[in-house]
Amino acid sequence: MARKVDELARSNADLEQFAYVASHDLQEPLRMVTAYTQLLAERYRGKLDENADKFIAYASDGAQRMQVLIRDLLAFSRVGGKEAPGSVDCNTVMKDALQALAAAIEESAAVVRYGELPVVWADRTQVAQVFQNLIGNAIKFRGKEPPLVSVLAEKAGQQWQFSVSDNGIGIAPEYAENVFVVFQRLHGRGEYPGNGIGLAICKKIVEHNGGKIWVESQAESGSTFKFTLPCYDHEEGKGAQS
Repeated sequence: MARKVDELARSNADLEQFAYVASHDLQEPLRMVTAYTQLLAERYRGKLDENADKFIAYASDGAQRMQVLIRDLLAFSRVGGKEAPGSVDCNTVMKDALQALAAAIEESAAVVRYGELPVVWADRTQVAQVFQNLIGNAIKFRGKEPPLVSVLAEKAGQQWQFSVSDNGIGIAPEYAENVFVVFQRLHGRGEYPGNGIGLAICKKIVEHNGGKIWVESQAESGSTFKFTLPCYDHEEGKGAQS
């Protein structure tokens, strides 16, 4: 059994390394494709025929979407590295996440409320990414009303349980597990942008830091994403033992 666990861990590590190298090495040639298709669009728009303009636009759009996909794959492959955990003040992390989402919040007239948040034992950058992804999704998948997002935390044994609730379009219960799968999309690209990697990254981050994540939702009734992270033991100066 122990050998199988070791083999699985080694296989996962190899897969993550392959994803990182492949994604990283793809960036340079893709930058060239993107640059030249954009150059074609600028120099020859209206000088060929209508179909040529359309085909160049398709190529340029495809190259740009591939750049975003590679960036997201790199982010996914980097989770689970050897970063040392530490004490993380989630109030500071929340402010950083809201600053990063400032444009989306203003554009959507979103309101994000949060109470006093705790100090956890985790990787600070990764925790910030979880908050940013979950709040960003709440804004993206909004309903007819402006987004209203609430972030709360409560003690649950040796962990803190966070909840990120919204008034958006919701998720049917049968899809509650699917949303955390890489590339899993419940809506067409024309309806909502994205590659279906954000929640998979959240899941990988939370589990890497010793917690778990799930969603409670009904279609058309908003969603509440919940996740746990280890408490910070102030006396020991490290994470609390579960």
